[in-house]
Amino acid sequence: MSAASLALARKYRPRNFSELMGQEHVVRALSHALETGRLHQAYLLTGTRGIGKTTIARILAKTLNCETGVTATPCGVCRSCQDIDAGRFPDLIELDAASNTGVDNMREIIDNARYAPTSGRYKVYLIDEVHMLSKSAFNSMLKTLEEPPEHVKFVLATTDPQKIPVTVLSRCLQFALKQFPPERVAEQLQKVLTAEQVPFDATALRLIGEAAQGSMRDALSITDQAIAFGHGRVDEAQVREMLGSVDRDFVWRVLDAVVAADATALTAEVERCFEHALSADDALAQLARALQRIALVKVVPGSLDGDDPDHAALTRLAAALDAPTVQLYYQIALHGRDDLRLAPDEPTALTMTFLRLLAFAPDGGEGTVDAASAAQPPATPVAARRPSAAQAPAPRPPAAAARPAPPPSPPPPAPRAERGAPSFDGDWPALVAALPLAALARELARHCTLIRWQDDAMTLALPADKRPLTTQKDRLASTLADYFGRKIKLELQLADDAGDSLAARDAQRRDERQSAAVAAFMADPAVQVLLRDGDGQVQPGSIHSSE
Repeated sequence: MSAASLALARKYRPRNFSELMGQEHVVRALSHALETGRLHQAYLLTGTRGIGKTTIARILAKTLNCETGVTATPCGVCRSCQDIDAGRFPDLIELDAASNTGVDNMREIIDNARYAPTSGRYKVYLIDEVHMLSKSAFNSMLKTLEEPPEHVKFVLATTDPQKIPVTVLSRCLQFALKQFPPERVAEQLQKVLTAEQVPFDATALRLIGEAAQGSMRDALSITDQAIAFGHGRVDEAQVREMLGSVDRDFVWRVLDAVVAADATALTAEVERCFEHALSADDALAQLARALQRIALVKVVPGSLDGDDPDHAALTRLAAALDAPTVQLYYQIALHGRDDLRLAPDEPTALTMTFLRLLAFAPDGGEGTVDAASAAQPPATPVAARRPSAAQAPAPRPPAAAARPAPPPSPPPPAPRAERGAPSFDGDWPALVAALPLAALARELARHCTLIRWQDDAMTLALPADKRPLTTQKDRLASTLADYFGRKIKLELQLADDAGDSLAARDAQRRDERQSAAVAAFMADPAVQVLLRDGDGQVQPGSIHSSE
């Protein structure tokens, strides 16, 4: 196969350490070991797909078997180097553990490891996705891994090192490979396309860098696709169409509309997405990335490059949004992506996520909807809610012609008139029911249980898997302070089991109703006849409680 017809990912695969980008810490350590002759018997390379694990293993095989000698800079032209590059070197044995998980496969490797190399100095065993091996396979390789023959080196590669037994990890020299940031991917793609004499837009390369999610191999594969899609050119508009991406300024228009509390502009952006057949998941992913960049600019202003094409938008929005709000919006974007699989359709999911940004916007500009006021009456101290003779309600102005009267607001909690600020007897569920909480803050309260309390301090336990709800701690504390008429110091403690929370009680009641519904259905005589005589089957999950 000619070089011109090779896929970019194969054509531009690094063939020596000097060509390997982004993994300088690994190159430095391996080069020093090769130069000083202090080689380890087994190496473990960890990291996501497409970042160079197999490539490093093959380069290491060349450094050990180059005909010029063991060196950190193999010649690349001798027979051994060329055979390794071509994938036909007999002493580089590659095993895909995902397809060869059993102990028999490992015993075959161990048996063959005893024999001297066929044509090189070292036998190099590359075991990819090693975490897929069975427990018995791991056990069988332990002795050989710890004390292999002098002519054998092991290189283990995995995307999930947590699944590898500690006994194996302790016998390996481990290197964690880094993902490539989008800007670094774009720089490399620019070099590749310049060498290939393919016209390109710089913005298109940044889009490919983001779509690759840290994988240079994926980036090169997407670039190949983009060249074909763009008829020999990597063009921004065509790359966006190919990837189903939103246009560059989409997220800035969305966030500007949120700051301005402009629901009309937000819904227009949803329509714009689906008019161009764009992905809701990609829209929310880009929103989350934009919020992460805004949060970083707020904390580290110097991180923003003056030449960044998004400089003006990032500066504007970093000034308009406070840090807690940016964090909350980030959580809403992430939860919006989770909601896509549950929503009736993508436009509905995207619209509701954008409107949720408005619903939980902080007080500030005219027309801004605050979460608490959107869901409940204003949270004012109980003492302030008590009417007096001097506090007669002001007369309402006449409604505009032909405009229907708004629905009445929900009544505030019953006043506790003669006793001043309310007391608390430790009944957390009753207190939660009385608090005028916004939706996410109420979710936090529902999942908490009370550990201890004093007059001005409360400690709550929250299940560890509900950690994202901790962003609502300040809102809950503020509502408690308004309710009791004094500042409440609120502490959250994460726990594996937070006990009998309101949410846990509701879940138990749902489970009990579901169990009762299943039992009633299965006890129905007609159902029993169908199951017994008609070869009927009940599909798992098809029975639902009507309550």
